[in-house]
Parts: sequence; structure tokens; C-alpha cells
Amino acid sequence: MIKVYGRTVDDETRCIHYHKDEDIIAIKFKCCNKYYPCYQCHSEAESHVTVTWPESEWDTKAILCGHCKEELTINEYLVSTHCPHCHALFNPRCSKHYHLYFNREEGHEQ
Repeated sequence: MIKVYGRTVDDETRCIHYHKDEDIIAIKFKCCNKYYPCYQCHSEAESHVTVTWPESEWDTKAILCGHCKEELTINEYLVSTHCPHCHALFNPRCSKHYHLYFNREEGHEQ
């Protein structure tokens, strides 16, 4: 089983910051190779600088569906509104934070 770090509130990767029904993904942070529910959980737990995923690595499995526990590539996630495995709905408002996780420029730090 994949470990999700941070302040989770259930076994579907919801956290104290984001806990609506559709908040069911965790993101593997490139900088530490750990899954966190959100950027705030990562910032609270880690002392290093956050490194975003460059577009050249978007075929990496770095998204965890909290509902079915399947890993998705970043590309799969970015083009999906639902999990391609279990069809659970993803929160469309997460797109507002994509720049905190994914970057079209190589070697970008937050």
C-alpha cells in the first residue's frame, strides 16, 4: 500500500485543508518522492524547497486516486475529470493549483 503523508482525515487522501467528496487525489512530490494530499500538507511537513514536475516527466506515475488506490501518470490526470480506473470524480478546482505541482519549464522550484 502506498503511504500518503500529511494531515489526512480519511483513507481516501482527504486532508484538513481539502476534504470535499471529490478531494480524492494525492500527489507525489518530485522533491521528496512522497505522496501528499496537497501543497499545504507538504509545506507543513517538509523543510526543503518544493520542486515541480517538468513537462518532460509528465509520463511519471505521480497521482494517486484515493478512491481505488491506482496510480496515474501526470498526463493521465491532467486530461481527466474522473479516475480512468474507478470513474470517481476529481475536484475540478484543483486545476487552480496545477502551477504548484506541474511546470512546463525544466527545473522550476517553488
